[in-house]
Amino acid sequence: MKLLRERKPATEARVESVELFFDLVFVFAITQLSHALLKDLSLLGFARVMLLLLAVWWVWIYTTWVTNWLDPNRIPVRVCLFVLMIVGVIMSAAIPGAFAERGITFVAAYAFMQVGRTLFFLWACGANAGLRRTFQGMVVWFLLSSVFWIVGASAEPGPRLWWWAGALFIDFLAPWLYFWVPGLGRSSTSDWSIEGGHLAERCGLFIIIALGESVLIIGATYAGLTKTPAMTTALLVSVVGSILMWWIYFDTGAERARHLIAHAQDPGRHGRIAYTYLHLPIVAGILLTAVSDELVIAHPDHGEQMTAAVILSGVALYLVGNAAFKWVTNQRSGPPLSHLIGLGLLAVLSVSALNHAFLPLVLSAATTGVLAVVAVWEAIALRTAPR
Repeated sequence: MKLLRERKPATEARVESVELFFDLVFVFAITQLSHALLKDLSLLGFARVMLLLLAVWWVWIYTTWVTNWLDPNRIPVRVCLFVLMIVGVIMSAAIPGAFAERGITFVAAYAFMQVGRTLFFLWACGANAGLRRTFQGMVVWFLLSSVFWIVGASAEPGPRLWWWAGALFIDFLAPWLYFWVPGLGRSSTSDWSIEGGHLAERCGLFIIIALGESVLIIGATYAGLTKTPAMTTALLVSVVGSILMWWIYFDTGAERARHLIAHAQDPGRHGRIAYTYLHLPIVAGILLTAVSDELVIAHPDHGEQMTAAVILSGVALYLVGNAAFKWVTNQRSGPPLSHLIGLGLLAVLSVSALNHAFLPLVLSAATTGVLAVVAVWEAIALRTAPR
């Protein structure tokens, strides 16, 4: 049974409806992550949520690569995605208790999705030697990291963080070493014959998911409160901030990157760095901004230093991720100047906000102003530059 997509010259692979349906699980996952950070707004809580976000992203991006090769319209592939959805819901539901009593549930779901999906692909890829060698190595690496995940789930919450950090280090190191395994050798990015336009579109849709979850949090928080002028102002600032984040990613950068990877001689190399790794700070920035929006809307007139740190770090991570993404995909000689200026303005705000009393609403409005500067600067610069 042929389960791989048919590659047609000058034709991009479609993002199928079942792939979008699968992504809905990750709306739930991102919501769970933001709520977990709100319940434990501390440096330790931040570290735990970021670690869990890395795990969630790693499940999603690997599945996205697999559906780039497999045809989601084939029944076995659809069944595989539906099974992953069910297990993904279990994993997402376990997020709030991952560092308490539900650690083993989270780990079991994560390991099942990573190892099970990889074994399914080994069966589905047939005689494709390059892909088979890649996924054979991938199974070994996932089995190795699973040992760390399982040991961590059995440990106390303190050591658990370090065991799981080690597991993620193994997971994130594997692609950089081309899934090298003694006796099997290593693969190469030329073996990863992806359809670049499909991967770019899938990652862009994940950004939409993350921004959509942010808008849901903004609306739900505001709807459940007794309205005041300050809260209404905070709502408007938050919505404008989400719009500006959309603009910074999608106005020109996403399309230029899609064009580059779609026409690249080695799309696997671009897919690994630009989409697999550099989208992580972008997603993390959106998640932190969603948390900060909820904090500001609920308490616009008073906040602690951790609130300021979340407000500033969310926008900073988002700009860092976009700057790096555009640098490597838009054929620039360096990061966009607009983004560097924005990060400089955030540094100035950080010195003031973290050392003096502040109003969360004022700081949120200031960071939204920074996003506006970046968006307007880049839009004017790109539209007035000679082609």
